[in-house]
Amino acid sequence: MKVTVKIQRFNPEQDSAPYWKEYSIDAEPTDRVLDGLLHIKNTIDGTLTIRSSCAHGICGSDAMRINGVNRLACKSLFKDVGTTVTVEPIAGLPVIKDLVVDMEPFMEHYRAVLPFFINDDPAPQTERLQSHEDHQRFDESTKCILCACCTTSCPSFWANEDYLGPAAIVQAHRFIFDSRDHGTAQRLEILSDPDGVWRCRTIFNCTDACPREIKVTQVIGEVKKEILYSKL
Repeated sequence: MKVTVKIQRFNPEQDSAPYWKEYSIDAEPTDRVLDGLLHIKNTIDGTLTIRSSCAHGICGSDAMRINGVNRLACKSLFKDVGTTVTVEPIAGLPVIKDLVVDMEPFMEHYRAVLPFFINDDPAPQTERLQSHEDHQRFDESTKCILCACCTTSCPSFWANEDYLGPAAIVQAHRFIFDSRDHGTAQRLEILSDPDGVWRCRTIFNCTDACPREIKVTQVIGEVKKEILYSKL
């Protein structure tokens, strides 16, 4: 199939504003958008800048807006996105060049919620045991790959860069509901901040954007309830 790929280009060293450039390529229906972008970079225009790594939907590094929707390029097939495809960087983060954005603001919010295991009890001789039921309580949020698709699809984040964002809240959820972790109170205090969970307006963009099909809005709702219960 003949595919027209329209890419938003921007090189801050020489461009005053982003612009669109079109490329025509041959592709199989089952080729991924990432395959097409790499073909363009490797054989047509070596100046194109993209970010990718595993190419199997695990690292999350190739998140971008494809036909106006946040997706992973490595999981988007041409047969699903069509023969005319628009590709642009995810919104709400500074563009370094072309499709590559600066992830540091996103990672700063991630670090702010203490995304690590907190337990000062003496370590047991083996692993810290947990029942299957207790694990299921937070299993949904362990699927997050920090691709930023959810956060950069959120209008609240676009409007306020200080909002922690859906991904950070999902990461906090993973530890808040872990029966082995003792840092819940600290995280709930952080998330109670005006730029924490209460910035969420339950728009569901984050849930629709998640490539791992995490029920992000539901997860955020569970954290909101936990904050309220903790104040009773």
